[in-house]
Amino acid sequence: MPVWMTKMFEGLDNDAETRQLVGANIPMDMVKILSREGVKDFHFYTLNRAEMSYAICHTLGVRPA
Repeated sequence: MPVWMTKMFEGLDNDAETRQLVGANIPMDMVKILSREGVKDFHFYTLNRAEMSYAICHTLGVRPA
């Protein structure tokens, strides 16, 4: 794990809810940056955490019809 990412999770060992929010924020930021650079397709590995994928997509504006 990159040092900058490890630092984002420091002090959250006993705070699962905040860890999840931080964990969702990282791919959202990465997708925004990569989209501006022309990347159009993304694949998320959320380890069977469908709610995480849904939250990421919803925040990025990808929503069910």
